[in-house]
Amino acid sequence: MFSQEDAAARIEKAAMPLNWKIVAISSSLCGVFLLAALLTLPVAGTALYIVDEYLNPRSFSAATVLLAVLFLAQRRWAWAGVILVLTAAVHPLMTVFGFAFAFCWWLAGHRARRSALAFAAWFPLSLFPPVTGAYREALRAHSYFSMARWEWYEWLGMVAPVVLFWWFARIAKRERLPLLERLCRASVWYGGIFSIVALFTIPEMFERFLLLQPMRHLHLLYMLLLVVSGGLLNQFVMKSKAWRWAVLLLALCGGMFYAQRQLFPATPHLELPGAAPANPWVEAFLWVRGHTPNDAVFALDPDHMSLPGEDQHGFRAIAERSMLADGVKDEGAVTMFPKMADDWKEQVTAQTGWKTFQMSDFQRLQARYGVNWVIVQPPAIAGLDCPYANQAVAVCRLP
Repeated sequence: MFSQEDAAARIEKAAMPLNWKIVAISSSLCGVFLLAALLTLPVAGTALYIVDEYLNPRSFSAATVLLAVLFLAQRRWAWAGVILVLTAAVHPLMTVFGFAFAFCWWLAGHRARRSALAFAAWFPLSLFPPVTGAYREALRAHSYFSMARWEWYEWLGMVAPVVLFWWFARIAKRERLPLLERLCRASVWYGGIFSIVALFTIPEMFERFLLLQPMRHLHLLYMLLLVVSGGLLNQFVMKSKAWRWAVLLLALCGGMFYAQRQLFPATPHLELPGAAPANPWVEAFLWVRGHTPNDAVFALDPDHMSLPGEDQHGFRAIAERSMLADGVKDEGAVTMFPKMADDWKEQVTAQTGWKTFQMSDFQRLQARYGVNWVIVQPPAIAGLDCPYANQAVAVCRLP
């Protein structure tokens, strides 16, 4: 017969796995909640958010790469590979970082540390063509490409995640959480290797390797950091108290909401399907979609996406029409596709002085590039036929 104390001890011991399972589920959910509250957090040195406020291929790749990491943790190697291959069809560059993390996951589970050098040895240099003058201009227009031009907080944003994962790995080892420890160690290897690669791109002779955009590795690292931080925060600080999480998440969501309104003040926070657009630039772009020929070629201020009130709305995506290269969004595309650099530079140069353009300047674009429509800001330009206008812009047909 067991004593009452023995019986109580046995019951408590039998209940432990269930308790730990409940804690694990609770911590996992808290990690997801923390990530969801901070989806528009800027990623240091990349000019990226974890998830953009608008639909973007990275919106899908962010979720699928995280899913691949989950399959790695579950030792479902084939599924992890399938997910990463499918992700490559959506966002090839971000898939590179997914495969790199899978390599670091393997590295964290083995003592073959020298394998990290082999990773660099087989990487084909032919993927990185020589840098042209136009491509170099596109790179230097974005300060985040040059680590020598970084602000102190961008350096902190690169180093801090690696340090935090190193600390979390020690906590996981102390608490006998081997899976979490391996995830954290893989993250340390992943962040460390890409940070070293990024440092090598500082000299001008290695600028060609910026095509890889090595600092974008922080995108996945930030997501993992928030998920792991949320779980550890729940286990050691919040103690699964719902009211504590409610206070924290309300504060975080409120802060993020305020920051987003400062970024895009001329656009509704929620653009619901079927709702009339409130941004005059978007109104004009939608008019273009419904009232101009499908083969129309447009020209508009090459810096229009950075103008006050435009709020980074892309003409091509909304209007579904062709336009000459711009100096904001297309410049970023050039940094990933160097072969576009010369054409981009030529078209942007042809639009230099846009704010003072007259009919002869538009006719020059028409003769050279086939432009037959333009979008201009007030005041109206003599000779232009403008069937649509609002308080911000006019859509005009070239004769």
